[in-house]
Amino acid sequence: MQGTRILKERCEVVKKGLACLVLLSLMVMTAACNSSPKQESGSVNKSTETVKASPETTTTIKFMQYTASGAQEETLKGMIQKFEDQNPNIKIDLEIVDYANYTTKLNTTIASGTAPDVFEVGYENFMIYASQNVLKDLSDTIASDKDFNADQYKKLAYDAFKYNGKQMGIVESFSDVVLFYNKDLFDQKQVAYPQDSWTWKDELAAAQKLTDAKMGIWGTYSPIQFYEFYKTIAQNGGGIFDADGKPTVNSPANVEALQWMIDKASKYKVSPPLNDDTFSQPDADVNAFKAGQIAMYRTGIWNMARFADAGFKWDIALEPGNTQKAHHFFADGLVVSANTKVTDAAWKFLKFMSSDPYVVNTRIEKNWSIPAISDEKMLDTYFKQTPPESKKKIIEALDSLVLPPVGPKPEKWGELSTAVGEELDKARLGSSDVPTALGNAQKKLEAIMKE
Repeated sequence: MQGTRILKERCEVVKKGLACLVLLSLMVMTAACNSSPKQESGSVNKSTETVKASPETTTTIKFMQYTASGAQEETLKGMIQKFEDQNPNIKIDLEIVDYANYTTKLNTTIASGTAPDVFEVGYENFMIYASQNVLKDLSDTIASDKDFNADQYKKLAYDAFKYNGKQMGIVESFSDVVLFYNKDLFDQKQVAYPQDSWTWKDELAAAQKLTDAKMGIWGTYSPIQFYEFYKTIAQNGGGIFDADGKPTVNSPANVEALQWMIDKASKYKVSPPLNDDTFSQPDADVNAFKAGQIAMYRTGIWNMARFADAGFKWDIALEPGNTQKAHHFFADGLVVSANTKVTDAAWKFLKFMSSDPYVVNTRIEKNWSIPAISDEKMLDTYFKQTPPESKKKIIEALDSLVLPPVGPKPEKWGELSTAVGEELDKARLGSSDVPTALGNAQKKLEAIMKE
């Protein structure tokens, strides 16, 4: 399953990086213990100085990132060339690393004291790095920049890169998950298209009319795994943690939400059977929707290009919720190393790469990613690229975004997601009922948070 696979890959990369972060912490402490008085008064202070570009000097920014790897390398190089043309005294030393190896390599540079001045992070890793004091607090720099206006970004996306009230990064781009639907199937059954006001009950009612098991057509589909779970419980007012950071995995709202996820297949039979091996294969859900076998499908906007040549009309809508709306939010942001010597130049680069009209338009034209910009006029080109007709729903979904629930100990994210995922599998396969599965997940998380 493409959507599931991408989410799992993101989680696995984060978990792989945790081991490097432990090494990072040990190396930092060792370096501090071995420092001589001369080093402390000289080299350490010098490393934290801010170098300002002047007509007589050239400032070099070491920049490491991963989202351009595989398809957008030349696009990124063009953006950097544009920045350098506008800022002739600043040069960018670029290193693009593939996603699978990025976190390990980045952590190695941080541990060895050779971290890039600016680097790219997903939200989950951002929280880990921020908690490890690896990142530069940009709050004062931003406050002193009279030309900067945070309102140019979608507020929730901008605030996602805050840690303990401090702005530690700038959102660069985002993706989210919405409800894709097959308009032809809806038309054939004379069912009204999904509306923003829809709840789970409305979705179920439509799915029951759209399902034709004999023809292999299912009314609705979404995977049962950790990423889908934490979004779905939010649609029911639930969460992994409460406001005080205590685990609440087995709350009544969460139990109800997981039961709903399972009942769509086991009770109402509007989704493929949970033991259907077909849907356990890579890309099975994507291919099934494209083949016209799924009427409503929760998946990421990264799959839009794959449906462009589908043999039917399709569109997108906001996901139905139960007590409220909630949508996944996967963000990539730019951060500055805590030990950089080029803070001013780095900040100028962050602004350019996250909000400059040239960058915004290029990302859209190259079908790379979506900048989290509040000015819809800047996104006009993107909205005009169809299908789907209702592309603005992608932006509207940001108003009800749900961030990955990293909790009070971001470094435990890998353990957390694995522990809950194991219990979700037991409930999905019927080896455990929902209350028992989430009760066991609760115990696991309580133990993890005490470590």
